[in-house]
Formats: sequence, structure tokens, C-alpha cells
Amino acid sequence: MNTGAKRSSGLPYALGAYLIWGMIPLYFRLLHAVPPGELVGWRVVFTLPVCFVLVAVLRQFGEVRRALTAPRTLALLTGSALLIGVNWLIYVVAIATDHVLAASLGYYINPLMNVLAGTLFLHERLSRRQWLAVALAAVGVAILAWGALSTLWISMGLAFSFCGYGLVRKLAPVESLPGLTVETMVLMVPALAMIGWQSAQPGGISLGDDAMQDTTLALAGIVTGIPLLMFATAARRMSYSTLGFVQFLAPTLVFLLGLFVFHEPLRTVQLASFVMIWAAIAVFCWDLLSARRVVTEPA
Repeated sequence: MNTGAKRSSGLPYALGAYLIWGMIPLYFRLLHAVPPGELVGWRVVFTLPVCFVLVAVLRQFGEVRRALTAPRTLALLTGSALLIGVNWLIYVVAIATDHVLAASLGYYINPLMNVLAGTLFLHERLSRRQWLAVALAAVGVAILAWGALSTLWISMGLAFSFCGYGLVRKLAPVESLPGLTVETMVLMVPALAMIGWQSAQPGGISLGDDAMQDTTLALAGIVTGIPLLMFATAARRMSYSTLGFVQFLAPTLVFLLGLFVFHEPLRTVQLASFVMIWAAIAVFCWDLLSARRVVTEPA
């Protein structure tokens, strides 16, 4: 298969994954009556069976077993599990408290934070344009800290937790699906504890109270597992630089949902921060495109 065909075959999977992630606030809004901690708990519970089914279909139980029996790998996946659990909780809280735009900003910042983390922890070198992108993003965050401190923790919490998750998973010698399976197993005990505690509190829910709500909760496993599998497939079939462009689809959709569907007001300070982040992303994509052009030029 030639390179062009390989990229084309991966693009539908990438678009599908980021489209689902971009539209996921609509799903969480259907579960607005479920407390955020309990919703994350049920998300873990219903994701594990989906992972087991996918692992069985793809015959990857051997990789799951190797990950569970290798102390270093298990330690890394325990760390990544805690990071993705925090990320899920912050995201659900953001949607539940009508801070969709802050969530969108967090995932716009994330790719730029990944670049900086690569420099700090993986000894990767940044180009001048990448440093400029990071500087512009820092200005955007500073603006948000100055005028919208109450929602800064959402944006930075999402960006930091997902950046840390990606960094740890890069170090863990395990594929996406087996890794997610182990992570979900690690999170199962705290998830069940959270469900048990939350269901005993005022406002807590129990399965069987509402059939429609139960069905929507059960879909959490599919909503979590399927886009991750699609993303893993896309990452294997297309260039990383192309994937870098597509990843901005999700926060853009979340931004549009917050603005036009949930009618969240866009404050002036938020707009200024978004403008700086968008400028940083433009520089970042310019650098990706330039690097890709250099690679593809004939010698």
C-alpha cells in the first residue's frame, strides 16, 4: 500500500473518533441528573465489558496478560489510569456546570502542551515556530488567569491531565486497547466505591430507577471504547502530522456546541484567550505543514 492510500484509509477512522469526542457533551447533557463522580464511575464500569469484547475480537488477551504481569508496565498504566480518571471527572464537571467553552479551551491547549512536555521529559527539540506557538498559548492562558480565574482550573486541569496521560502511555510498552483495558481494571475499585458512596447521598441514582437513564448510562462503554479504538487504528494508518491537524476537530465542535447549542456566553476575556490559542494553533499547524513538505520533497 502506498503512503497516500495508507493516509486515506486512516482518515475516516480519525474523523470518526474526533467527531464522537467533539459531540460527547450532548451525551453527557442527557445524564445531567447523574452526579459527576457517579457518572464517571458508571463510565468505568460499562467501559470494561466493551474492552473485553474488543480484546477478544482482536485476540489481544495475551497483551493484557503481559501488561498485568510486568511490574513496570502495570505501574505506568496505574499512573495513566489515575490521570485519565481525573480527566474524565473534570470534563463531566465542566459540562454539568455549563463551562463547555472552558473544556474546549483545555483541549485546544493540550497539543501545544504535548509539544512542550516532549521537550521537558523526552528531550525532543522544538523548532522556532513551535516555541512561538507555546509562547502565544502561554499569553492566552495568562489572559484567562487574569480575567477568568474561576474556570482556569478546568482548562488547565484537562490539558495537564491529558498531556500527562499521553506522556505516560508513550512510555508504557503496550498498545492502545490492551492498555485501556488494564487502566479500566485499575479504576474499577475506586469507580465502584464512588458509585456506592454517591448513590447513598441525596441526589444519587440507582440502576432501575429510570430505564432511559439506565440505557444511556450503559452506552458509556461504547462512547468511551469505540472512539479510542478508531483513534488507535487511525494512528497506525496515517502520518502523525496529518493526525495533528485532525485533532483540532474535537475542541472546535465542543466550542461550537457551547456557543450555539448550550448558549453559553462568550466573555471578552475568554474570546481574547481563544484568539491567542487559535493563533498558537495556526503557527503550530504551519510548522507541521512545513515539516511535512520537507519530508515529502524529492531528494
